[in-house]
Amino acid sequence: MNKQNLPYIALFFMLLIVVWIFSSKPEANQSGFETVNVDEAREMLENGDIFVLDVRTPAEFNESYIEGAVLIPLENGYGSNLGTDQLFEARINEVPKGKKILVYCRSGRRSAAASQMLVDAGYTDVYNMRGGINEWIRAGYPVVTGP
Repeated sequence: MNKQNLPYIALFFMLLIVVWIFSSKPEANQSGFETVNVDEAREMLENGDIFVLDVRTPAEFNESYIEGAVLIPLENGYGSNLGTDQLFEARINEVPKGKKILVYCRSGRRSAAASQMLVDAGYTDVYNMRGGINEWIRAGYPVVTGP
């Protein structure tokens, strides 16, 4: 090995390390919304000035929901038979712009999809609640029950 090549070899390995570091950024940052746990969501609610969006079905919402939440179902399911004009894609403009938005569902899958739809529609400050209302209830946080 030639000693003159050592600086080039060191530079090459440093460059590889830099590329590796920047290519291993978490996916959540690239999605445009932030995923928060139920404790962080609770803190956001206590601080106020947040729009709470429930994207479950009406039947799920009627069982229990977070106080102040607005229901706009993402999709039909669990016995729901809503028209397409009543689902999230058609009603996305009902979500206020310029305000923090906390999105939740039963377990976090539908809320992640709705959060991405909001970001794609130009919304900022979108927060998906990981674990959904199931995790919220497990944490012992309050819900409104019944219709």
